[in-house]
Amino acid sequence: MRKNKIEWMTKIAMLSAAAMVLMLFEFPLPFIAPAFYELDFSEVPVLVGAFALGPVAGIAIEFLKILLNLLINGTITAGVGEFANFLVGVSFILPAEMIYRHKKNKKNAIMGMVVGSITMAVFAGFVNAFVLIPTYSKMLNIPMDAIVDMGKAIFPAVDSLSKLVLLCVVPFNLLKAVLVSVITAFIYKPLSPILKYRIKGKKQS
Repeated sequence: MRKNKIEWMTKIAMLSAAAMVLMLFEFPLPFIAPAFYELDFSEVPVLVGAFALGPVAGIAIEFLKILLNLLINGTITAGVGEFANFLVGVSFILPAEMIYRHKKNKKNAIMGMVVGSITMAVFAGFVNAFVLIPTYSKMLNIPMDAIVDMGKAIFPAVDSLSKLVLLCVVPFNLLKAVLVSVITAFIYKPLSPILKYRIKGKKQS
């Protein structure tokens, strides 16, 4: 049993390290959202880990990914941004894992990732509107109007924080979740035999 726990923790550590590295390679999508929103694929190892090792592992990988990135890159929001990113990530992986766990087949995996993507996009919208954007505005001393204007430069209809969230933030996060889901769908099956572990002599599927 002790060996199984060590194996489980080792796989979590490996996936967390992979997620942290992927988090370093982020890039903006200026045709959708202001440049300070950057896309990365660090949720891929998190989702893979949640599917293979369970929800606790997924949450642990998400947490360690954020923690490692915080230690390496620091923070400009006193940890608020990092905590919000953790919650957004969890809002994606938990619905996906719960649906997949109910019956582990391709159909449920796809359904789970669709539900997770929608949940993440909606939740990210609320977090950005009420936590992240106000925090960035205050911490960086950037007027809210200036942030809204960044969105207006992309979509002229953006004239308020709510429209910035609706037209930029939600689509950005939805696209991110979809891309992560597509990549996960391609790589999970080849990786799953390596990531599966045994509990009390029984192999977890």
